[in-house]
Amino acid sequence: MVVDFILVLSAILLAVSIRFEGEVSSLDFVAKYVMGYEWLFITVACCCILSFYLFGLYDKLWRYAGMQELKNIFIANMAAYIPAGGAAILTGGQYYSRSIIIIAWLLTLFFTGGIRFLLRWVYERTGQTVGGKKTLIVGAEDAGEMVLREIIRTPSLGYIPVGFIDDNPDKKRIRIHNVPVLGRIADLHRIAGEKGIEQIIITLPQPSLIQKVIKECEDIKVEFKVVPGLSELIDGKFSVNKIRNVEIQDLLEREEVKLSPEKAREFIQGKTVLVTGAGGSIGSEICRQIIRFNPERVILLGRGENSIYEINLELKDKTSIPLITFIADIRNCQRMEFLFQEYRPRIIFHTAAHKHVPLMEDNINEAFSNNVLGTALLADLAEKYEAESFTLLSTDKAVNPTSIMGATKRLAEMVLLEKCKKGKFCRFQAVRFGNVLDSRGSVVPTFRKQIMAGGPVTITHPDMTRFFMTIPEAVQLVIQASSLGERGNIYILDMGKPVKIMDLARNMIRLSGFEPGKDILIEVRGIRPGEKMTEELINVSETWEKTSIPKINRVVSPLMTVENLTGELEALKTNLHSIPPEEMREKIKQMVPNYHPIPPDNTSPTKS
Repeated sequence: MVVDFILVLSAILLAVSIRFEGEVSSLDFVAKYVMGYEWLFITVACCCILSFYLFGLYDKLWRYAGMQELKNIFIANMAAYIPAGGAAILTGGQYYSRSIIIIAWLLTLFFTGGIRFLLRWVYERTGQTVGGKKTLIVGAEDAGEMVLREIIRTPSLGYIPVGFIDDNPDKKRIRIHNVPVLGRIADLHRIAGEKGIEQIIITLPQPSLIQKVIKECEDIKVEFKVVPGLSELIDGKFSVNKIRNVEIQDLLEREEVKLSPEKAREFIQGKTVLVTGAGGSIGSEICRQIIRFNPERVILLGRGENSIYEINLELKDKTSIPLITFIADIRNCQRMEFLFQEYRPRIIFHTAAHKHVPLMEDNINEAFSNNVLGTALLADLAEKYEAESFTLLSTDKAVNPTSIMGATKRLAEMVLLEKCKKGKFCRFQAVRFGNVLDSRGSVVPTFRKQIMAGGPVTITHPDMTRFFMTIPEAVQLVIQASSLGERGNIYILDMGKPVKIMDLARNMIRLSGFEPGKDILIEVRGIRPGEKMTEELINVSETWEKTSIPKINRVVSPLMTVENLTGELEALKTNLHSIPPEEMREKIKQMVPNYHPIPPDNTSPTKS
């Protein structure tokens, strides 16, 4: 306030000097134009201080000043000079020329605004980090400007902004906060080499754009980072601390899932929900999402005590909904009977299964026992105790299966279809989807470990493709499909475009800051037993149609080939583990005629 008071008085004296072309230091000038008018100067200065206070100019941290603060300075100065300007107009300039008021207002605006923005300039100049990483920003739009502004405000994090990259030709050679736009994305390789870029921040998290940027930097060692989604920027929550590394899910060409939670809430609220395999990747995510819909209680069923303990501990910190941990094998008849009799679950999400394709080729009887007989037991109990809904999480590998895992999951689907024909109470359904990123046993954590170990990254075939979804997205769609309220349906999720495993490996290596084939080798080892080159979502004789929920489709006339499947399963149950594995494979082929095993590929490994 003291500084502002002095600046306002100086502005008025300088305005008088400019108006009357005199020197403020001259005694004659002071005697004629200053002496006797001290009351006017002090009154105007006091009006300025009061206006500045009312408009909050003393409540701001000026090292972060921006356009809003400049607007406040302008309005506060305008309001401060309104009394003096009004008096000058009403008195016809009797005391002082009206032009002095205008000149004094302009000078006061310049002085009081200038000293505040000088603080920001000094902070930015003295706060620049020495030894930070040279950073290039992709996107010279609003999001890019916001990122740069935050980087400048937070120099301690070690970002040194070198320039922008933008495909808009109108942006070429312009500067944003004195940082130039250096060229287009096509020039990225050259610019990164010339400027010694160590880090690239992508301000628009679009898969196509991220892929394009990564491809342009194939043989350059740079770190790739991405800003949060646009909605977070609009809400004003963005900070430079939220800039994160580009993850493999950022490269999936998929539209964001936007589903209404009302139907799911109506489906789950106030009911006991059982989640089998609750400690697994999908099962634990189902638990995380359903607690938002206020169920009466959630039963966490699993065979691995550690994983159940961990998800139980996590959920306890998030909700007061009763959680029941239940350690058991889904094939244990007495234990499962006790669970249903004691807790009477109304909604069942059945995720427990053996899912590892090559391992199940070596453990055929165990895969059949767990994936088929375990599902049949749970389905029987769900009907017996009048559960409302039973949802089996199936897989695209159940379609025209080539593996034991896929064939047993197909049999599990057939079990539910038969239960729907004979049952009266429970609504049985299955949801098919492909691979989920970062699930246990999937390629992503395997690749990540191999990269951390220095390689090689191992794939089975350079042309192999798979469908991928993120775990939260898949679970959200599964819950929505379960809430549709239809009996005996098999649903398939819109998995987007299939992804080449070779491309996935290369991108993960690049995102880790290495060059594929140079820093980290990729080794092709041949297709493993049971693996397909490409995945499918419907069988040959099936078709699909859309449902009322986007990205969820319904299988029309699902294939059913065994008339008395229950009787067949009962006959096998009695002496299952005494049946030789290859004989068991033949029995599965009889029940699933479109199961066609693929022999192992004995091709010699190659490196690239």
